[in-house]
Amino acid sequence: MATSGTTELKLFIRELGKMPPELRRELRPRLRKVGQAALADVKARASWSTRIPKATRLKVSLAKRDPGLSIEVNRHKAPHARPYENQGKHGTFRHPLFGNRKRWVSQAARPFLYPGARPHFEQVDRDIAAVVDEVARKAGFR
Repeated sequence: MATSGTTELKLFIRELGKMPPELRRELRPRLRKVGQAALADVKARASWSTRIPKATRLKVSLAKRDPGLSIEVNRHKAPHARPYENQGKHGTFRHPLFGNRKRWVSQAARPFLYPGARPHFEQVDRDIAAVVDEVARKAGFR
C-alpha cells in the first residue's frame, strides 16, 4: 500500500523526534522547491489583483502536529482575497456598500487559490515522498 508524501513526512518527523538542525536545513529548501509550481500557478490566477500575488506565500512546516506545505494569503496585505476566493467556488458574495450596513451589493467571486493549487496536489505529494525518502536514507533510516 502506497502512502502519501505528507503521511511519510509525518511518520519521519514522529520517528525522528526532535529534528536536528542540519536535517531541517536540508529538508526545508527542498520542500520549498517542490511547492514552487503550485505557488506560481496560484499567483498567476490572482494576477487580476495588484495585492493578492504579493501577499501569497508558500509555507513549509516541519512541526510534529501539522507538517507539510501550504499556500497562504496574508489577510492584512490583501483583505479582499478571502471573499474573492469564496471557498474555491464560483458564484457571488455579498458585502456592505462602502461599509454602509443598510445597503448591500453582490459581487462575482474570482477563485484563485483552490483552482490554482488543486492540479498540483498529486505531483507535490509524490515529490514530498521522494524528498523524505532521500533525506531519511541520508539520516540512516531504512
